[in-house]
Amino acid sequence: MSNPLRFRPMERDDWEPVEAIYRAGIATGHATFEVEPPTDDAFFASKPAALRWVAVDADDVICAWAAAGPVSSRPVYSGVAEHSIYVDPAVGGRGVGRALLEHFIERSEEAGIWMLQSSIFPENLPSLALHERHGFRRVGVRERIALMGFGPNAGVWRDTVLLERRSELVGP
Repeated sequence: MSNPLRFRPMERDDWEPVEAIYRAGIATGHATFEVEPPTDDAFFASKPAALRWVAVDADDVICAWAAAGPVSSRPVYSGVAEHSIYVDPAVGGRGVGRALLEHFIERSEEAGIWMLQSSIFPENLPSLALHERHGFRRVGVRERIALMGFGPNAGVWRDTVLLERRSELVGP
């Protein structure tokens, strides 16, 4: 990336570019089962402030985001979160995802998260490789976990790869 990146907490005023990057990911057909991004209210209600980050370039343009929410409301799982990371296609392949994921992992540990997990389509090879380079391990494949509702895979039951990363700094 030619411009240096900065990372900052995601705020409500960031929703328009965050949503645009989310929509670009949805359009690939390999980022999520969601047909549309959630509303900003739903998104911010489900992702604690400490687990919402954006990457911005030297011109303060948001070029990627990462966010996580709890996997359960049960107290025993308070340190387990499911995350997503989305990169603007205009900057794909330039190390933005790598840099943001490194930052996000550090911030999640500061927030007391001992386990990050994510479900990724097996066809999303760049995301799988990114996560594995950052200490995520494949736990398994969820075969035909959900029916794709849009795009070229509409009507197809899709698999996802479940990955997890256990912190060496937080938890057991």
